[in-house]
Amino acid sequence: MEESAYFNKYDPINGVWDEMYGANCSVRDHYLKVIEYISKESADDLNKKEELAKSLFMSQGITFTVYNSGEGIEKIFPFDIIPRIITAGEWAFVEKGIKQRLTALNLFLKDIYNNQFIVKDGIVPIDIIYSCPHFLREMYQLKVPYDIYVHISGIDLIRDEDGTFYVLEDNLRTPSGVSYMLENREITKRLFPDLLPQCGVRSVTEYPTILYKNLLALSPRQISNPTIVLLSPGIYNSAYFEHTTLARLMGVELVEGRDLVVNNHKVYMKTTTGLQQVDVIYRRVDDEYLDPLVFNPESMLGVAGIMGAYRKGNVAIVNATGTGVADDKAVYAYVPDMIRYYLNEEPILKNVPTHQLGNPDEREHVFKNLNNMVVKKTNGSGGYGMLMGHAASEQEIDDYKKEILKDPRNFIAQPTISLSAAPCYMQGLLKPRRVDLRPYALYGPDGIEIVPGGLTRVALKEGSLVVNSSQGGGSKDTWVLSPPAP
Repeated sequence: MEESAYFNKYDPINGVWDEMYGANCSVRDHYLKVIEYISKESADDLNKKEELAKSLFMSQGITFTVYNSGEGIEKIFPFDIIPRIITAGEWAFVEKGIKQRLTALNLFLKDIYNNQFIVKDGIVPIDIIYSCPHFLREMYQLKVPYDIYVHISGIDLIRDEDGTFYVLEDNLRTPSGVSYMLENREITKRLFPDLLPQCGVRSVTEYPTILYKNLLALSPRQISNPTIVLLSPGIYNSAYFEHTTLARLMGVELVEGRDLVVNNHKVYMKTTTGLQQVDVIYRRVDDEYLDPLVFNPESMLGVAGIMGAYRKGNVAIVNATGTGVADDKAVYAYVPDMIRYYLNEEPILKNVPTHQLGNPDEREHVFKNLNNMVVKKTNGSGGYGMLMGHAASEQEIDDYKKEILKDPRNFIAQPTISLSAAPCYMQGLLKPRRVDLRPYALYGPDGIEIVPGGLTRVALKEGSLVVNSSQGGGSKDTWVLSPPAP
C-alpha cells in the first residue's frame, strides 16, 4: 500500500478494539482498498465530499429531532464519510446470532401471553414480567398472525477490547434508524461511486421490498391488493423523516390517527372517495397512545377501537402490541436463559453482564462500584436518563442513587464496556471514534431476513461513549463485504 498521510497520523486508542487498525500497526485487510483510495485524495477533495454529504442531507431534509436542545429541534443528522467495514465472516456470525436471539424472543412473547411456561418453570421471575409497564394484559391469549410478534427489530451490538460482539440492547417495539441506513448508502454511492463495487459491498436497498412483502403476507383478507398503511404520530415525532421515507419507498399510505376510523370492528382509512378498509397497519405509535379506549384516554395519536379490531382479527398490527415486555432492560438479562430454554442451544451472541438493582445484594455491589458502571432505566431509550459512572461527578452520582432508591426495579447497571473505535474523517485527519451497530431484522412468514448492513452510530466527541443520535451522536455507512470468491 502507498504511504498514507491519513493512516500514518492515525492515533488509535490504547486498549480499544480498532475496526481499521490491526496488529503490528497495520491496516486490516478489509480496510486496505478504502485507505488506498482516500490516500490518493487530497484533504481538499475529502473536505469537498464532506460538504457535499452535508448539502445532500440538507436538501433531502434528512433530519433528526433532539427534544432537549435549546438550539431548535430539527437537526441535520451528522454523517461521517468514512464507512465502517465488516467482513463476510463477521457478518455471518452476527446474522446467525441475531436470528437465534430473535427466534427465542418471539417464542418468549408467545409464551408469556399464553401459557407462561417459562415463568412456571422458574426461568424468568414472574415479578419481572408483571412489574413491566409494557406487559399488556390486553394481549393475553390474543392470536397474532403466524405467531409472529416482532416483525421488525433493531439489535444494538458493540465490541469489547478483543473484538468480541455483545448485544447491548434489543429494540422490539418501534425501532428507528433504518431510513438513515438507507440514506447513508445513497450518499456514499454519490461520494465513492467506484469504491463500493471494487470492495464487493453488499446491498441494503432491498429492505423496503422485504418489509412490504412481509406486510402483504399478514393481511387477514385474502385479496389481491390489501390496504397497508404506516401510522405515524405526526410531524413532531423525532423519526418523522423515517416514516415518510419508508411509506414512500414501500408505496403505502402515510396516515395519522385522525385519518383512520373504526366501524363494526374494522379499521377504515378516510379517502376522497369514501372509506377504505385497512388490512395491515405498520404503526410507529407507541402502545400507550394506540387506542384511547384501552390505553391512554387522552391520546390524540391513536385510533379509538383499533384494539377491538385487532382482537377480532380484522386488522394486523406491526409490531404486535405488548412486545415491549421482551425488550425491557430487566428482562434482557434473561435472554440467554430463554435461548437455552426454548431452543436448547447456547447463545451465539453474548449479553453484557447486567445487575438488577431491585436485588439488594446486586444494588449494594453496584453502589460500591458506580464509577465503573453504566446505569440505565429499564424502560428508557435514546440514551436519556442514563448515568455514565466514569464521567459523572460525585453530586450526580449521589443524586442518581437517590433516584434509584425510589424504585430500584426500574434500573439496571452494566460494567462500562470500552466500545470499539472506527476511523472518522475530521478536519483533514482520520481520528478514532467509538461506534456501535444496529442491524435490522425482518421476521415474516418465510422466516427472519437481515439486510447485510445496519446503522453504525458514532460518538463524535473525543473520549465519549454515547453514540445515541438523540444525544448528539452521528452515523456512518456500514459496509458488509461479500464472501471471497472460491
